[in-house]
Amino acid sequence: MQDNDVTILGAGLVGSLLATLLAERGITVDVYEKRKDPESRPVEQGRSINLALSHRGIRSLQLAGVYDQVQKHLIPMKGRMMHDVKGNLSFQSYGREDQHINSVSRAGLNYTLIEHARAQGVNFHFDSFCQGVNLEKTTCYFEGETVRSNVLIGSDGAFSVLRQAMQRTERFNLEQYYIPHGYKELTLHPQDGDFALEPNYLHIWPRGNFMLIALPNPDKSFTCTLFFPFEGDLSFQSIQTEEGVLRFFEQYFPDVLPLMPNVAKEFIANPTSSLVTIKTSPWHRNNSLLIGDASHAIVPFYGQGMNAGFEDCRLLIEWGEKFNFDWKKLLPHFSTHRKRDADAISDLAMKNFVEMRDKVADERFLKIKKFEARLQQHYPDTWLPLYTMVTFSDIPYAEAKSLGELQAKLMAELPDDFDPETHPMEGVIARFNALKQGAQ
Repeated sequence: MQDNDVTILGAGLVGSLLATLLAERGITVDVYEKRKDPESRPVEQGRSINLALSHRGIRSLQLAGVYDQVQKHLIPMKGRMMHDVKGNLSFQSYGREDQHINSVSRAGLNYTLIEHARAQGVNFHFDSFCQGVNLEKTTCYFEGETVRSNVLIGSDGAFSVLRQAMQRTERFNLEQYYIPHGYKELTLHPQDGDFALEPNYLHIWPRGNFMLIALPNPDKSFTCTLFFPFEGDLSFQSIQTEEGVLRFFEQYFPDVLPLMPNVAKEFIANPTSSLVTIKTSPWHRNNSLLIGDASHAIVPFYGQGMNAGFEDCRLLIEWGEKFNFDWKKLLPHFSTHRKRDADAISDLAMKNFVEMRDKVADERFLKIKKFEARLQQHYPDTWLPLYTMVTFSDIPYAEAKSLGELQAKLMAELPDDFDPETHPMEGVIARFNALKQGAQ
């Protein structure tokens, strides 16, 4: 039997960041992870599952004192670059000229966070698969070892072992939904030693019911992700041969096909992964807590999964200091007060999937975005577009969602032939203020 102060299950992004933040406050932390120690194998540098780091995540990394180490590996992306079937390009800015999100390698970031946590005295136990949990005794069982803890935190992802234990308790709510689309990772290699596409954009090939996206890597490649239905006339199920892959790309992505000479072999060889949304409540039982994807897994279409998990860590620490780390008060407070925002970003992520695949090339949608940018420029204290609130601010997700719904209502009232450059703004702002006041 080993007695721990705080035990964290999962040494992923959220678990390793939270371990650092706790250790920096004098708390002894042990982290158990089923994977091998990343020190024993090389970190992926080129092709990887890329993530989009933005304000909420950056603020949490700064709190942990690790952002400077991460920053040098980031590639800024200042907006969406849309590719139509004919190869024509159109650009949509994410926000003001000085605002951007950042492409970062999941594996590289995770390695940095683990090494930083080790430097703060965190104890990592790799090759440690948790076989079960006793919530009453705050005890975990591993092969040949039993670990008892004062506090047990599950940051072990969408298929959390700790959550499975909570699911067997009374009055635990779980909502799980797999969307009909899966995803497949593909590689766009450098051309003549340089990026084949402009690197400071998130490239999107929207095609209605599916889309391809590309994020840049430091080695000048791009990690491409195809979001595509599992089943149907045009789906992963319907494309089973290299010839079928080439026909598909020739028809729907002709501009990218010359840049991906190995796409057919890679498409057949690489796994197809699913996308799941998970909502749970409560997030705590006794002295155990779920955090990150273990409590609120979301689809990746707002680029907020990692950022929301990192914000979980920051808020847990801030509330922990408020309660002097009285876990009996802290865990239920966190579980109750964070739930509303986690549900909000989950809903927004699903909504953004439809926007990215269906609307980014729509003429009215683009006109509204231009008008919103104009409103923000002239009324920066009143009008923040939803994307800006979510990505470049600390406004709680639920509040951003509510304000975004009011904004969408106003934008829907604009006439079809409105000119985003000349349409009067004063009436829109006055009505927005009135709607906000009424909502309060």
